[in-house]
Amino acid sequence: MDFSERVWCGSLRSGDAGREVLLAGWVDALRDHGEVLFVHLRDRSGIVQVVFSPQRCSAELSRAAESLKSEYCVSVRGRVENRLAGTENPNLETGAVEVFASEMEILSASDPLPFMVSEKAMAAGEREAESVAEDLRLKHRYLDLRRPSMQSNLFRRHRIFKCVRDYLDEQGFVEVETPVLTKSTPEGARDYLVPSRVHPGSFYALPQSPQLFKQLLMVGGFERYFQMARCFRDEDLRPNRQPEFTQLDIEASFIDEEFIYRLVEELACRMFAAGGVDLPRPFPRMTYREAMETMGSDRPDIRFGLRFVEATDLFRETRYGIFRQILERGGSIKGINIQGHSNSLSKNVLQNEYAKEIVPAMGAKGMTWMRVQDGKLESNIVQYFSDAERKSVLERFGAKDGDVLIMIADASPRVVISVLGQLRLHLAGRLGMIPQGVFAPLWVTEFPLFEPTDEGGVTSSHHPFTSPDRADFDPDDREGLLELKSRAYDLVVNGEELGGGSIRIHDRSLQSRIFRALGLTSGAADEKFGFFLRALDYGTPPHGGLALGMDRVVSMILGVSSIREVIAFPKNRSAQCPLTQAPSDVAREQLGELGLLDLGGGKELPGTAKKEDLLEHLSWVSRIGMDESERPALEEALAEASQLAAAVEKAETDAEPLFSVAPVKGRIRAGGEPVVSPLSESGALFANAPAMKGRFFKVAGILE
Repeated sequence: MDFSERVWCGSLRSGDAGREVLLAGWVDALRDHGEVLFVHLRDRSGIVQVVFSPQRCSAELSRAAESLKSEYCVSVRGRVENRLAGTENPNLETGAVEVFASEMEILSASDPLPFMVSEKAMAAGEREAESVAEDLRLKHRYLDLRRPSMQSNLFRRHRIFKCVRDYLDEQGFVEVETPVLTKSTPEGARDYLVPSRVHPGSFYALPQSPQLFKQLLMVGGFERYFQMARCFRDEDLRPNRQPEFTQLDIEASFIDEEFIYRLVEELACRMFAAGGVDLPRPFPRMTYREAMETMGSDRPDIRFGLRFVEATDLFRETRYGIFRQILERGGSIKGINIQGHSNSLSKNVLQNEYAKEIVPAMGAKGMTWMRVQDGKLESNIVQYFSDAERKSVLERFGAKDGDVLIMIADASPRVVISVLGQLRLHLAGRLGMIPQGVFAPLWVTEFPLFEPTDEGGVTSSHHPFTSPDRADFDPDDREGLLELKSRAYDLVVNGEELGGGSIRIHDRSLQSRIFRALGLTSGAADEKFGFFLRALDYGTPPHGGLALGMDRVVSMILGVSSIREVIAFPKNRSAQCPLTQAPSDVAREQLGELGLLDLGGGKELPGTAKKEDLLEHLSWVSRIGMDESERPALEEALAEASQLAAAVEKAETDAEPLFSVAPVKGRIRAGGEPVVSPLSESGALFANAPAMKGRFFKVAGILE
């Protein structure tokens, strides 16, 4: 069949009435009205109704139409006509017309489907409610991709990507591809390695990002580069993470942070507009320190309030024992004011849910809460506060009647910030404080250049090529290094980090001092980054850039819950592909060709020696540490266990397994007359009850 005359199904309108058309696509749904058969024919443009009527087509065609089933691939020739008044389908863009078939060819039949592909009910035009397990969808991804919602996601992704390319082209950027097979360099995650057949025992690494190559393009004088780069990271699994992903990489020379802010704000607004979302401008800016101190996150959600209030100084002279002990140990006290939610957060919820369960699970030892009623603080601990402390709390928190104040106090200021940050999001979600359909972009700036390590050194917060905010630092002064800020920045929207970047180091001597601060010798730095460092000796321009995680950006714009919904062939949550069964075993011959059968030449792997000692092996596999002082007792217990296991293996008996060493006997206590406890009579039994109902304890419902 000649498809050059083919017309898109979704393109037909009332103006096409009387036109002879050739359609091709898949059977989305069928409705048999006896002699007349109605078929919804679907292609990527949409759906149109095709009618097989004995008055309008041959008996042979009618019989062929009766054999149709869901997802048969067919071509149809017919005449477009307006539907009769009252029979239009407002749920279809083509709902004012239908096509009366005169010819049909079944191009390909379909086996019974593992799940429903159609997303429209024939009569009502509503989306099907069938829920399909994600792994089943991924196993038959070619069917899943036929669904209009999935196709819409990928079409809109294409338009967003095209918008990016068009805008950056306007701004003088050139798209350059960088290598996929490259050298393994430390970039924060594990590399995916590719063995070389030509160079046995050597490996390529798949790029975690094109970081070094895009900087080399700046050395090469391109000045403005971008790329929709494929990146690969062997990271620990998370629900919304993929081992391979697409990153928009941008790098430019002779710029500063303000250039990046202006460029990316306009780009972000255009991308979101392509998805029907208007972003407010200009994007506000917040330093890393402010974000952590007021919202407990370096990617804060600013769509709602609940900012932290510093309360440490209010209790310097307190007689409340818990606060006093914490402050004597250099601790911190912060809180939040949940305005107007006193009725939503009962005493039972605050005390038994949050203070006893939720907050300890978040990492704090406890939580202090207070209500505001009649201009006063109310709780079981307020009695320990002085009048001045109560007044100061009300003023500092701006508290009014109906408000609930929550405080976290801990000897570790990090714990206070972390727990309050989690609590802020938890409460906002529970109380419906997060506005829907609102997008709040934010620049987070002035990140620390270094972070402390457990070994007493420092490591880069971003990567070692990030420029510090000043060059007059001592690479051997650890405390001074931890005070340095970086010229780095992150773009955050609704509490999600969409991307980040920095101004890079372009001076060889400064880069060498950064490596020295990181504990890299000149030899080690040369081994890992020698080709890049050599390039810095040839007139490197000042430059900087940014990378956006495009899968995450597109999923946010389209309002889908998972990045897998905007990727054609993603991996599942276990980094596996149910469609291709990757990763999979390969033939031993392939391993031999690549020199992987005896890699290492018999050298022991780290930890192998420990496995030879049974006690060391048990400690290693159980991840439980062991002091040398404990070794004799543990070795004795292990020896006894081994002897017992050996005895059990040697024992030969047909006896029934012994489930209890005690004889079976009723253990019910001798009866007596029920009496009321004197403590219950006096009420002393209920003195510590959080709440009472009649003469009984009132406890939280466990299934609320």
